[in-house]
Amino acid sequence: AGMKFFLQYVGCVFAFFSAGFLIISTWTDCWMVNADDSLEVSTKCRGLWWECVTNVFDGIQTCDEYDSIYAEHSVKLVLTRAMMITADILSGFGFLFLVLGLDCVKFLPDEPLIKLRICLASGVMLLLAGLPGITGSVWYAVDVYVERSSLLLHNVFLGIQYKFGWSCWLGMAGSFGCFLSGSLLTCCMYLFRETSSGRLHSAYSLRKGYFSATTIVTNAHLPSSQTATSKMYAVDTRV
Repeated sequence: AGMKFFLQYVGCVFAFFSAGFLIISTWTDCWMVNADDSLEVSTKCRGLWWECVTNVFDGIQTCDEYDSIYAEHSVKLVLTRAMMITADILSGFGFLFLVLGLDCVKFLPDEPLIKLRICLASGVMLLLAGLPGITGSVWYAVDVYVERSSLLLHNVFLGIQYKFGWSCWLGMAGSFGCFLSGSLLTCCMYLFRETSSGRLHSAYSLRKGYFSATTIVTNAHLPSSQTATSKMYAVDTRV
């Protein structure tokens, strides 16, 4: 029981931070940052939804939002948005399901098997959330790196060159956290599911045997007069 509680709490902590990292990375503006910041007087960051410029001297930041989602955007931007939003939704629901499945939460306290199944379902959701999260963030980072490397290889300088920033790193960390939390909940909690099933089956068998024995003992102690009266009543009824 102690190991089960420990795994639940560890999985809950990882799920909480992983979902938070994914949500923060999706809605922050530093997926790409200018690589030549030593020569610039401002730091330029690009996110999935807007681009911000921060002056290095006074710290003033100005942001420009991208065009409408119905406008034409690059395939990299559109697919990364879709994958990160999917990861946010799955990780958020996975964390909420896990909270309901914790033994310390007073939800279905008399149904331990159902609570274990809820933990397993949350683990599956977290594993599914890690897949689009790691795909979107790694693909975005690799695309930025390949683009910058190709420009440097051909000695092409277009004014500003970018490298992937902390928002992209945060997306990777959140995705790996989802994989770790989901693995704990699906692989390890399944062992406790089988143990709990055996215990419940044994308890049910003992309870059934106890009630059967009680019924037999009760019938054996019935008065003989009552039994005779019951037989006479049955004969009269048939007649």
